[in-house]
Amino acid sequence: MLQLAGAGAAALMALSACSSSSDSDNATDTSGKSDTSASSKLSGTVTVFAAASLKESFTTLGKEFEKQHPGTKVSFNFGGSDALAASITSGAPADVFAAASPKTMAIVTDKKDTVGTPATFVRNQLEIATVPGNPHKVASLKDLTKSGLKVVLCDKTVPCGAAAQKALDASSLELTPVSYEQDVKGALNKVQLKEADAAVVYKTDVKAAGGKVEGVEFPESAKAINDYPIALLKNAEHAQTAKAFIALVQSAEGQQVLSGAGFLKP
Repeated sequence: MLQLAGAGAAALMALSACSSSSDSDNATDTSGKSDTSASSKLSGTVTVFAAASLKESFTTLGKEFEKQHPGTKVSFNFGGSDALAASITSGAPADVFAAASPKTMAIVTDKKDTVGTPATFVRNQLEIATVPGNPHKVASLKDLTKSGLKVVLCDKTVPCGAAAQKALDASSLELTPVSYEQDVKGALNKVQLKEADAAVVYKTDVKAAGGKVEGVEFPESAKAINDYPIALLKNAEHAQTAKAFIALVQSAEGQQVLSGAGFLKP
């Protein structure tokens, strides 16, 4: 009987220890960031729908996330924020949405397709991209209205296009572009291919392009800075892993990568 009692006590102690260990493994702090034990439990693929301007920095962060959490994978869908938002509300499978403006994020939140309140994680400012050497001597936003200059803008429904229109309106300028592109990378690509003389894009895109374009700053851009919100989506298949990716984006490490790409702090 004594032996049986001793065995029972030992089993209870072992069960208690396992329970404590499990609680510790699943612990998260108040910011939603998992502790070291919890991070080892993360698994699955996180599907992130993100604004085209985030392509370079988020790709870097995705690789870092997979390195920190073996067994996980980050899959990206980059594009115009309005089109991404429409896809999400139409049922496209995604775990995280990072938009280039609160207005496009609202398309998703209005349909109650997010969990919690979206958080602004960076901001972005416009810049003029010209072909290398700036042969047309573009030095201001007004210069884009010169006769014969081929200028490309993002579509007005896209955050970069809405911001460009806001800057033009603030300067009382009218501009008829040769084309409207569906995302900022499309507008930039027109200049890189020399199919356009200039485009209004983000500073981050000019920086990412390196020597393929030349950047021209203009003061009116300060009146059209975009906030970038990020949110966990309601139907996220791997919610905990998705939360951990959002935590990385918001962390000091993530902010360093984003700042290095030219984004402004929130």
